[in-house]
This record gives sequence, C-alpha cells and structure tokens, in this order.
Amino acid sequence: MDMNTRVSLVAPATLLRGVQRLLRPLARLLMAYGVNYVAFCNLAKGVFVDVAARDFPDDGGSVTDSRVSLLSGVHRREVKRLREEMLLQTAPSPVVSLGAQVVSRWCAEAAFLDGQRRPLALPRLASKGGDLSFERLVEGVSKDIRSRAVLDEWLRLGVVTLDADDRVHLVEHAFVPARGFDEKSFYLGKNIGDHLAAVGHNLLDGQPPFLERSVYCDGLSAESVEQLRVLSRELAVSAMQDINRRALELQEADHGRADATRRMTFGVYYYSEDAQPGRGEVR
Repeated sequence: MDMNTRVSLVAPATLLRGVQRLLRPLARLLMAYGVNYVAFCNLAKGVFVDVAARDFPDDGGSVTDSRVSLLSGVHRREVKRLREEMLLQTAPSPVVSLGAQVVSRWCAEAAFLDGQRRPLALPRLASKGGDLSFERLVEGVSKDIRSRAVLDEWLRLGVVTLDADDRVHLVEHAFVPARGFDEKSFYLGKNIGDHLAAVGHNLLDGQPPFLERSVYCDGLSAESVEQLRVLSRELAVSAMQDINRRALELQEADHGRADATRRMTFGVYYYSEDAQPGRGEVR
C-alpha cells in the first residue's frame, strides 16, 4: 500500500495518541516563547501545504492546488498563497554549517586526537601549531570563512574555550552550543525532524526499516539517574565518534561518484524527569 492510498484511510487511534504525546513537549516549548495555538496553526498550515505538494506527487504529473487542498485540508485560495511564499527556511547560517563540519573533522581525524581518541587542544595559529592548529583545521574545511570569525563565534556560544597558552579546547565532542538560541533552534528542526522522518518511514513499512530504539527505566533514585546520564554520554560520544570517523572515510571515497547523492543522520539522546502519575504523559 503506497502513501497516496494511506491518506484516504481513517488514522488509527494509536497513531493519534502517539502524535498527541509527542506534541506535549512541543506545546510546552512553544508556549514558553509566547507561541499560542493560533500561531502554531498558522505555522502548521504552511507545512501541511508544502508536504502535500512535495511528498504526495500525482501520478498524472504536476500537483495542482486543488489536490494540495484535498490532501492538506487547507482552503484552495490559501494553498495558492502559501505555495508562492517561502515559508520553510531550513538552511543554516554559514558558521553553523561550517562549525558542524569542523567539529566532525576535529573528532574524527587521528592527527587531532589524543591516545584516548579525544580532541586535542589546538594552538590557535598556524604559526604556532602548523598543520595541527585551529587555523589549519578550519582552512581544511573552508577557506571562505576566516578561522578567527569561527573562533569568536564559538567562544560566544560556549563551544570552545581559549587557555592562557592560546590553545583552543573543544568543550563538547559534537556541535552543541552552550549558548546561542538561533543555533539550537536550527538543530531542533534538523535532529528532531530526521528522528520523526525515521519513525514515519517505519510506520509506513519502509524497507529496510531505520534504527529507532530507546531504553526505558523507572523507579530510579536521583543518584542512579545521574550515573546513567554519565554512562549514556560516554557511550554516545564513543559511538558517534566511530560513526563520524567512518562517514568521513566513505565520503572521501565516494567523492566524484554520480550516485553519491544520499545523506544520513545518526543521533542519540538522553532524558529524565520525575515519573509522577499523569505528568507529561498521555496514556
């Protein structure tokens, strides 16, 4: 059964309950920033129109406004307007995009790692560290943005620190800004969006199914939860470094191939809260 057939069916109650549950943290986040239900509906309206136009093609050719209206439930007059507007801005800022690539290389290439495969502190300037400097690391990814601009932005975000010997230390083993709302918001859409896409693929019986697993446990003390948080971070960083290292090797090997058009995402997360009955749950 293809996607176009599924949309004509009544949505299973279990699916709706699952969606209701995932909307709770989203609603909490949006309301914390003053985004109410009406504003959310206006935002969602544009997304529904865009998805109907992009992801549900008509076998007969171009996707008409009438078809998009039928699939999305949005009035045809609004569909025309929304399709003409650029509502979905997904491109990151140059520094965010470059930053992820620089950290990826810093965490993957053996020359930039210590004996425990942790990112080395790098001299800021090539005049001090040569090829094993922060300046050369950034230039190895892009010569369009100066390493000083990247460093200043990362210091602002809390991604790196600069010591008294003018060496740059990576605070996290991935691009996770301690500050910087715009940067965190970008990764909200990118990371959670891909996670939901994997879930949707599996629910629609996509083959092969994507990896999508979690470990659940309750009845824990605060001390036990902290131990699990630390262990989860250690294992996650190790796994992500291994995937990142292999991904860069394969990317280099695939360079220039006509079929090298695919992208991938591998992510992990950890969360804990008080397991009070009825709190944050839809049962």
